[in-house]
Amino acid sequence: MIFNKRTHTCGELNAVSIGETVTLNGWVAKKRDLGGLYFIDLRDRYGITQLKITPENKDLHSRVTKIGNEYVISCSGKVVSRESANKNIKTGEIEVEVSELQVLNESLITPFVVEEDIKANEDLRLQYRYLDLRRKKVLDNLILRNTIYQIVHNYFSDFNFIEVETPILMKSTPEGARDYLVPSRVHKGKFYALPQSPQTYKQILMVSGLDRYVQICKCFRDEDLRADRQPEFTQIDIEMSFVTQEDIFQLSEGLFRKIWHETIQYELPEKFPQLTYDDALNNYGIDKPDMRIKELMVIRKLTECFANTEFKVFKDVVETDGIIAGIKINVNDSNEKIEITRKISDSYTDYIKKFGFSGLAFLKVNENDEIQSSILKFLNENEIISLKNKLALQKGDYAFIISGKKSLVLNGLGQLRLKIAEDFNLLDNKKHEFVWITDFPLFNYDDETDRYAGEHHVFTSPKDEYMKFLDSKEKEEILSIRANCYDLVYNGNEIGSGSIRIHNSDIQKKVFNIIGLTDDEANEKFGFILEAFKYGAPPHGGVAFGFDRLVAMLCGTKSIRDVIAFPKTVSAASLMDNAPGFVSVEQLNDLGVSLIKL
Repeated sequence: MIFNKRTHTCGELNAVSIGETVTLNGWVAKKRDLGGLYFIDLRDRYGITQLKITPENKDLHSRVTKIGNEYVISCSGKVVSRESANKNIKTGEIEVEVSELQVLNESLITPFVVEEDIKANEDLRLQYRYLDLRRKKVLDNLILRNTIYQIVHNYFSDFNFIEVETPILMKSTPEGARDYLVPSRVHKGKFYALPQSPQTYKQILMVSGLDRYVQICKCFRDEDLRADRQPEFTQIDIEMSFVTQEDIFQLSEGLFRKIWHETIQYELPEKFPQLTYDDALNNYGIDKPDMRIKELMVIRKLTECFANTEFKVFKDVVETDGIIAGIKINVNDSNEKIEITRKISDSYTDYIKKFGFSGLAFLKVNENDEIQSSILKFLNENEIISLKNKLALQKGDYAFIISGKKSLVLNGLGQLRLKIAEDFNLLDNKKHEFVWITDFPLFNYDDETDRYAGEHHVFTSPKDEYMKFLDSKEKEEILSIRANCYDLVYNGNEIGSGSIRIHNSDIQKKVFNIIGLTDDEANEKFGFILEAFKYGAPPHGGVAFGFDRLVAMLCGTKSIRDVIAFPKTVSAASLMDNAPGFVSVEQLNDLGVSLIKL
């Protein structure tokens, strides 16, 4: 089919273009019949232009009557001034009087109307993703994603980084989430794994002398999904030799300042605040605190207020080395009106039970500066005064108190802080608050498997002052080891993670031993990197940022599915092409793989 080549897109004509003869190509977004006078909204990725077809051209007019939504057409005509301007679109001052029109392709009636205020559910939109992508909102997300791609490439090029593609088919490793496995046809019975990250490869690149590496790469994890997870995702992967933690912070902060400035014209601070892992948990109950509410609700330890209490609930906790802690809501410091009724406080009691607590103590300070609470009858006067001072309670303030095992209490209060903040609109979306969380534990302990695991990953270097504990057999000492690792948190979301790496094979072996890998297992899984460290490995470190999550946040959406062209559902399925699918017996035989019925 021969069609007229477009002279303009559907988003660039304006009053300056009046009088020109133009050719536009695109999709019919809407057709209106006003008593024989037809108007068509023609759409392409750049915008919408209104077409006008008058009854005088009978042949053209009769063909327009048969055109439906989502037909692909080409049209030519004269740009004229629009009688009723539409200020909501860039081309709203003009329209095109069509003199020639050609249908390039017809369309079936679509399963949903392609419009911004869409009524269709997400599964239907994902099944017909090619239609959903025609919507400006979704298309704009992908355009912003592309813009950020270009910013990242240019930024690291300016700092002399080398972009290197690392393998997609690699060896399965024992740490982290489940691997996606790929059977080998040539090596029967053996499997590749899709990379959860290029971690070992980028460390090998440092050993190779490529002192500045960057890659926007695909990673794969076979794990349960939610709004901010996909089986395959994209990250900005960075590694550098001869650097300190502060070097990595400085480089990363510059990248985010540039992205925020060039995409949403927002100026981030020259230096991002830093908070240790322990301080984050003790003050905010979570290792990814939302700093938009940092001063409104800070956790306070209250155990010492009840050291000699007769209140059985608190007394039992004190005697079993638990903690008592609470949060005060600084009502007077909030721009939003906060009023917590008995009904609301009861709902928070129900909420906190999901985290393993039997109850929640609620306090309020009335106009007479007196504390009101159902637990006051169990406390003596000194305990009440101490509690008021510790929480710095003032008129109009509210507070909540829970008790139990330290980790559970801090997590419970951390979740409650976020719940209250959401309920009372305390999370200002106009704020952009970044914070580095540093000094994470090197190891955690899994009671179910009765073994240690890397808190981040097993290539993270311990801080110098904790190196001595790598030889310890004491659980307390091993769990006390702090690592040279860090997370970047943005508005309560972890957006990146990294560390200074181990570059000494002896230290790396000690870490492997602690997580239960024998020398033989370590050599089987990681022998290549242990060997590489023996040939002049430089000190090095890096960081990786979740690219999908970054784009989603800048687009103002909670789900990264909204910023990925062809995402999977929460069950890791692609509804458009029905992946994953079955394969033939012949294909399985080629791979030396047989299926068993579970």
